[in-house]
Amino acid sequence: MPTINYLARIEFDFGAINNLGTEIERMGLKRPLLVTDRGIADVGILQRALDAAAPSRPVVYDATTENPTEQSLLACLDIWNDKGCDGVIALGGGSPIDLAKAVSLLSSHGGNLADYNVKMGGSAKIGRVSPQIAIPTAAGTGAEVGRACVMSLLDGSKIIAVNLNLLADLVICDPELTLSLPPRLTAATGIDALSHGVETYCSTWENPPAAAIGLEAVRRAANWLPIAVENGADRTARREMMMASLMGGMCLQKALGGAHAMATPLGELHLHHGTLIGILLPHILRFNKGYADAAFDDLRHAMGVPLATDLDDWMTGFVAGIGLPTTLSTLGVQQAVLPSIAEKAARDHLSATNPRPADARDYLQLLSDAM
Repeated sequence: MPTINYLARIEFDFGAINNLGTEIERMGLKRPLLVTDRGIADVGILQRALDAAAPSRPVVYDATTENPTEQSLLACLDIWNDKGCDGVIALGGGSPIDLAKAVSLLSSHGGNLADYNVKMGGSAKIGRVSPQIAIPTAAGTGAEVGRACVMSLLDGSKIIAVNLNLLADLVICDPELTLSLPPRLTAATGIDALSHGVETYCSTWENPPAAAIGLEAVRRAANWLPIAVENGADRTARREMMMASLMGGMCLQKALGGAHAMATPLGELHLHHGTLIGILLPHILRFNKGYADAAFDDLRHAMGVPLATDLDDWMTGFVAGIGLPTTLSTLGVQQAVLPSIAEKAARDHLSATNPRPADARDYLQLLSDAM
């Protein structure tokens, strides 16, 4: 029997961030911690958020790394305790949003993030967390409505905590915040949104509402991502991609598949998640042929793939067409690390919902093909 849950309160429109101060007051927050990164600060989005937050004066942590780390988490918790913070505002892409979830979790529950590892059963212990506001500045991860928190621990391993209680209390989606996103990052984040729809739609878990949302995310991303990459000032394309990203996050409760199972351990090499997904997605589509034919037919229609073209070949061309690499060797991945990555992928919880069962040997072949 499927379990169906939907979701946080979402404010979606150009200029939505202008209501931030009102929302902070409505939630009763007196000293929020605003988690972001230096890139967001450098392009002026942080200052815009701080202006919108008035009369509230959030405490700022702007040192989030591309893949969030336990070191940043501990630094945020020190600020939380020192400044007496009572809520978290995430401003940025998936990394600040995931970091904010972790801050919200440990500030309310204590312990170490490893205590809540979904692979060890720890995520079941997650109850109500500290208040959160999530403000995405890219259209890709859907983390603003995701129930998962992914983070690199001090030992270099990656942990995932998954629980609906990690959802933000409020999500502010303002497409205007994505207008300054450069083409390469637009492409790398956007392909992640597309992949969420593709993999959830093929997932073995039953959840018809999530499947419908995922398919619509695919349609929007396939149509509008090339336009957003080509002309970042196109407001319609930016709005459509932010909606595709949001919907891609909404459908994640149907679970993902083998591309994400491989991307998670590869991410431990400090490689951009969306870029990895763009490389891996065509290979998992080829691997899944014959195991998700009905889903493939629907995806083909949503993306406008000609009948004479294989879905995996079309996806490779799509990724290359938006300026992303199509091989792991381009990113500096070495053949020697692949057996370890394959073993981790086979043990990843997302491998269990891939339409075709895969073991470490299968993943090693897929990764070798992706080189």
